[in-house]
Amino acid sequence: MSDKPGIPRVDLPADARLDTLAVREGLPATPWGENSEALFLTSSFVHPDAATAAARFANEEEAFVYTRFTNPTTMMMERRLAALEGAQACIATSSGMAAILLLVMGLLKAGDHIICSQSVFGSTIKLLGGEMAKFGVETTFVSQTDVTQWRAALKPNTKLLFAETPTNPLTEACDIAALAEIAHGAGAWLAVDNCFCSPALQQPIQWGADFVIHSGTKYLDGQGRVIAGAVCGPQAEIEGKLVPLMRSAGMCLSPFNAWVVLKGLETLSIRMKAQSERALALAQWLETHPQVERVYYPGLASHPQHELAMRQQNGLGGAVLSFIVKGQAQGGPERARRNAFHVIDSTRICSITANLGDTKTTITHPSSTSHGRLSEDQRLAAGITQGLIRVAVGLDDVEDLKADLLRGLDTLTA
Repeated sequence: MSDKPGIPRVDLPADARLDTLAVREGLPATPWGENSEALFLTSSFVHPDAATAAARFANEEEAFVYTRFTNPTTMMMERRLAALEGAQACIATSSGMAAILLLVMGLLKAGDHIICSQSVFGSTIKLLGGEMAKFGVETTFVSQTDVTQWRAALKPNTKLLFAETPTNPLTEACDIAALAEIAHGAGAWLAVDNCFCSPALQQPIQWGADFVIHSGTKYLDGQGRVIAGAVCGPQAEIEGKLVPLMRSAGMCLSPFNAWVVLKGLETLSIRMKAQSERALALAQWLETHPQVERVYYPGLASHPQHELAMRQQNGLGGAVLSFIVKGQAQGGPERARRNAFHVIDSTRICSITANLGDTKTTITHPSSTSHGRLSEDQRLAAGITQGLIRVAVGLDDVEDLKADLLRGLDTLTA
């Protein structure tokens, strides 16, 4: 929602920094003076008279009307996340995928064209390349890191460039500023999925992106408790295009889930720093293990986009890494998959789940989970092989994580 008179803001200094905004931005306290933000579990709001209700439903007066599109708790979370991303506005959604759907349906129409990285999350590929095609929106998938492919894919009807950086699961980084230049030169928008980094490490709008997508399920919540999503971007598009669609289609975030994410944002910065430090230590160790063929992590000097990632991500690599266990060269994809499963199944500390962003370290086999609905050709185009394992490092002790992975790595059979 906008900053029209009617719904006040927290009185903060204009130069308040990110960590302060993360614990303070939102709405003023109620007359009861609570220090922790209030949770408004209500479906609707009462109006003093029929005329006022009519004015509010017609958007002539800013007020809370119905929780499908206006709720104080949800607004607190939206305002806080917008402030952290350096965006004018934010709209919260029921999930990260709902955020992408809301963005595409709100901005585009039949006959429009999207350019998207071929390395994005598997469900994003299915949504843009499959479901949106049913409604006449075409998507061209290109290399995440080859700027010339993005430029070559431009068409007169290109309206949106969509990237995810770093990508899931190979942690490829794209040059946000370069993609923004391409998009804006063609009269298109650039949207960046910032799930892996969060605004604690990376603010895509600072580099020229128009919209920032979040799965709040991940690091924004940070403890694997709720499903949530959000779109941050220009106020004109959020209010003029996305809010009306939300009001009609209802991909809304529940107030309780919004409250959980709101509280998660308070510790976002310290969690991301601590988890990035642990991920770097684990990635450096994995690079030295004889049963590991390759490690993918932006914080490593061996990463192809290391310098770019460090520049865009405030010098930190994030908390997600992937590595390939040896086996494919000797026995093909089946052997590689068997070895990957052995390492995963041998863990006793890591949680075997495709979710990430938790304080608990998670481990998964992307080819059969997060990207399992893609064809083998699509997976290979994205570089996702059967021997690939993804680890989302939490707050577990790094030495315990090393020992956990060693149980499988050291017992791989020839």
